[in-house]
Amino acid sequence: MSALLDGDLSGASRMAGVELTEYFVTDRARWLWQFRLDQMAADPGHARWMVRQAVVGDKGLVVGHTGFHGPPDEAGMVEIGYSVAPDFRRQGYARSTLVELLRRAAAEPAVTTVRAAISPGNVASLATVSGFGFVEVGEQWDEEDGLELVFEVPARRFTRRAHDEDSPGR
Repeated sequence: MSALLDGDLSGASRMAGVELTEYFVTDRARWLWQFRLDQMAADPGHARWMVRQAVVGDKGLVVGHTGFHGPPDEAGMVEIGYSVAPDFRRQGYARSTLVELLRRAAAEPAVTTVRAAISPGNVASLATVSGFGFVEVGEQWDEEDGLELVFEVPARRFTRRAHDEDSPGR
């Protein structure tokens, strides 16, 4: 993330082991890298919960980034975040990324609830979460994104066994 903040895309790609795209050095992405680095500096144990690249297929195609906003809170809630680069949108990558985030959350014993906070105008993300059992529980104001609708779903719904019995979208 430090290399990305410095605009060193090739160095960041070498360190990540995959070819990152210009999407990772946009102003919006750089804000995220700084925010996450500050979080990890405050508590290095949070690093495993933070953002990572979303990689698809055997050739390591990087379509965006994904992760959690931090470790589970005292109630067991984690908030997800994902972003797909414009060239890869509307191809199912956001849905696939969401499936993996939900499976990862369900595999963590400390996680009981998964939250998604989405701008009311982000029609694509609202559609992405709609088939996964998320329920709108309120709204919040985000200093970076403005008004967000808050959705939650029990993490246990996405364990391997629960997924086999009641897969998302059913």
